[in-house]
Amino acid sequence: LQYAFSAHLRDPARHAAPADLEDRRVAVYRELVYNNVEGLLAGNFPVIRGLLPDPRWHALVRAFLSDYRAHTPLFHEIGREFHRFLEARAEQAAGDPPFMAELAHYEWVELAVAFDEQRIEAIAHDPGGDVVHGQPVVSPLAWPLGYRFPVHRIRHDYQPDAPPALPSFLVVARNRADEVAFMETTALSLRLLEQLKANPGWSGLMAVTAIAAAFEGSDKDTAIAAGLDTLRAFRARDVLLGTRID
Repeated sequence: LQYAFSAHLRDPARHAAPADLEDRRVAVYRELVYNNVEGLLAGNFPVIRGLLPDPRWHALVRAFLSDYRAHTPLFHEIGREFHRFLEARAEQAAGDPPFMAELAHYEWVELAVAFDEQRIEAIAHDPGGDVVHGQPVVSPLAWPLGYRFPVHRIRHDYQPDAPPALPSFLVVARNRADEVAFMETTALSLRLLEQLKANPGWSGLMAVTAIAAAFEGSDKDTAIAAGLDTLRAFRARDVLLGTRID
């Protein structure tokens, strides 16, 4: 009886309510289930919601509710499930905008970082340390991101049909004030973060120099200068928390 009832609530067009239930009362549950899910998704994915006309948005939410099998009942995880749902639709060529799955991931990441249970104050580090000559500590609340589409620029008057020649690179981080922010960066900057994570004993300068070794002449000097600027920018945004304490 419960399976039949929940099947009706998820997809009333294809599954009738169990017999002998008054439709007026069942309708209350139909509306509550759909409105809760729709409101949650609209709040988690405001850009996608704003891009889609009402009929298309509601058809998408109904398809998610009726066809997709989520693996968690937790509200703050539903956004991740919706992203997986859109990824599956992209593989099935369901007709969504080509950037939709990446845009959903970009919007979900903000919530995921905000809900991450790790705390900066629990991480041993010297917040006043020199990230150039000391050993930088990369925040676990800093996520490097790469997308084929410039998802951070998509809006009503910019909805690309195909990815541009160059991908977009971003870092999202939660700072000491528990504020989540994105910053646009480069492939080399993300490579710098990877170097620091993989080599915790390195100084920031060592990591920059290792990357700059691929360049020659003045290009090498430019790469080193840009790398040092990136270290300082990451430090200002709490992507780097400070330096390691022995």
